[in-house]
Amino acid sequence: MEVNIKKHCQAVILAAGESTRTYPLTLTRPKSLLRIAGKTIIEHNLEQLDGIADEVFLVVGYKEEMMKKYLGNKFRNIKINYLQQDQRLGTAHALGIAEKEIEGGFILMAGDDLYSKQDIIKCLKHKNCVLAQKKKDISRFGVLLAEGRKVKKIIEKPKNFVSDLANTGLYVFSKEIFSALKKIKKSERHEYELTDAIGILAENQEINYEEVKSYWLPIGYPWNIIEANEFMLSLAEKKIEKGARIEKGAMLKGEIMVGRGTFIKSGVYIEGPVKIGKNCLIGPNCYIRSSTTIGDSCHIGHAVEIKNSIIGDNTNVAHLSYIGDSIIGDNCNIGAGTITANLRHDWKNIKCMIRNELKDTGRVKLGIVMGDNCKTGINTSFFPGVKIDPECITFPGDIVKRDLIKNKL
Repeated sequence: MEVNIKKHCQAVILAAGESTRTYPLTLTRPKSLLRIAGKTIIEHNLEQLDGIADEVFLVVGYKEEMMKKYLGNKFRNIKINYLQQDQRLGTAHALGIAEKEIEGGFILMAGDDLYSKQDIIKCLKHKNCVLAQKKKDISRFGVLLAEGRKVKKIIEKPKNFVSDLANTGLYVFSKEIFSALKKIKKSERHEYELTDAIGILAENQEINYEEVKSYWLPIGYPWNIIEANEFMLSLAEKKIEKGARIEKGAMLKGEIMVGRGTFIKSGVYIEGPVKIGKNCLIGPNCYIRSSTTIGDSCHIGHAVEIKNSIIGDNTNVAHLSYIGDSIIGDNCNIGAGTITANLRHDWKNIKCMIRNELKDTGRVKLGIVMGDNCKTGINTSFFPGVKIDPECITFPGDIVKRDLIKNKL
């Protein structure tokens, strides 16, 4: 079957939500502007749409001005339009805002997960299509009920097993979906759910599903960012940009990406895959382990060890510190001797407080999640799974056992 890419192909990306589950990272930016492997989620997905769609409608709401300023009105060959969702009343409500702009069939995708061009193209074989992936644990996803390859219904976060096909949030729709949107009522979550409209559309339209063949990286919680960063770095290839300096005595092994203007001093040992941004100062004598991304204009000091972590732009990690399985925001100053514990003595999964509920992360190793503009005093120690709000500080010798909430230190 031929791929249905028209001369004027449109896409809608839903990116209006506040995403409280990814606090503290989304206290200072919309979720679509979180960076994974040095690139924002929205940029990654627009790259996948490049060459397929030539017009994208971004449904924005939370901190929308940041999105508009960051992206502007054009990304590569794609025209960017913004649609304002003032009231966040659910995914169906968000899509309905785009009805007057859509000319025919279109692509719809969630703005906070990562998708591949290969899977988008597969979905375009059909007039209506849902991209799905088989999952062992489907408790946090919508689940497809299908007959053969035909979708009949999607059930949101079922308590009992009904199917192992998780809804990824990537669709191809005919314009008839907008008629279905008008027939739904608010769900138990007091929202207008797109999945309810899909069930109505399936009553008189054929909806196929395709399974993920490349990748789908859902970003529901902060630790999913660490996992996605690890995956995306595994796809990267070695690249030392012009203007980067590698001093004699530094050792770079594996797939290492270094931005222009970065200076890697003697005694630095880097095990790829690792990505380092531009205008950084690394070392001397520090150890950067695999699956680490370091942003632009960072300083990583003497005898620092960083492992499987994301370090934000303009952040300083001072000497004798250890950062493991962690996310550190932009403009942070990590004082000398700061240690992030990332493993329990009993080797049980790390639990993290999300929306006042202790959530099992599914990870044996997890350090900290720190927002922007934080400072730690020398010799600060953090327990595993601790979250730190933007602009928080610690004092010399502090032992941080629980989340640091701004204005509640």
